[in-house]
Amino acid sequence: MQENKYVKYTLIGISVVFLTLMLIIPLLVVIVEALSKGFAVYFKAILDPFALKAMNLTLIATVVAVVCNTVFGLCAAWLLTKYSFKGKNILSSLIDLPFAISPVIAGLVFVMTFGRISYLNDFLTANNLKIVFATPGIILATIFVTFPFVTRELIPLMHAQGKDEEEAATMMGASGFTIFRKVTLPNIKWGLIYGVVLCTARAMGEFGAVSVVSGHIRGKTNTLPLHIEILYNEYNFTAAFAVASILVIFAILILIVRNIVEWKNEKEA
Repeated sequence: MQENKYVKYTLIGISVVFLTLMLIIPLLVVIVEALSKGFAVYFKAILDPFALKAMNLTLIATVVAVVCNTVFGLCAAWLLTKYSFKGKNILSSLIDLPFAISPVIAGLVFVMTFGRISYLNDFLTANNLKIVFATPGIILATIFVTFPFVTRELIPLMHAQGKDEEEAATMMGASGFTIFRKVTLPNIKWGLIYGVVLCTARAMGEFGAVSVVSGHIRGKTNTLPLHIEILYNEYNFTAAFAVASILVIFAILILIVRNIVEWKNEKEA
């Protein structure tokens, strides 16, 4: 018993030290540096037109990516857990692909697919469609790096739920949408919300894939992470940390929402 107590406190100490060095101190540095020259300089940096445009683009890409991935996640999880078909394992593996490859590689793939050297360039040019180095490319890159999150949260819940309740509702004459709304959704709602929260957090902070497809056009294709990089490379450190604090605030809000979801889930369980 005594030995277990020593092990417990040792593990607690290691966890606290690691989190302090890797998480708490860096976050404190961001806040301190952002406010190092006063609130006037801080608000000037975050209200700069380029910063506001970057924030707007980040929010647009995040919202579109979350909506698309939520719909895809529901459909894919339903398909993988409720039906048997050839290629099921292949589809499941493909969903995990963004976890396995670098976001930079994903960005290069979109550039090769929709850029000037792609086979689609003549079609895109003829129809005045611009994908890479424009907002659509940023949205596509964001969707790609975030689409596994909702699916991977839902699949274990739907597996645990089984098919008995849906089959019983079908035998009673319920429609597919009614079955989903009355039977399936109540059992997976907290997992769905949790997946949406994770997807949102990942989308807002994405850098690698977006950096490749954006072209770094200031005021047009720069998201918040890219805008921070430009400010830092220009040695405008205070402004860079000020804009970075916006992402920190969003991260804290997302963390609060995640904890509320976990608490609600545990309470219902």
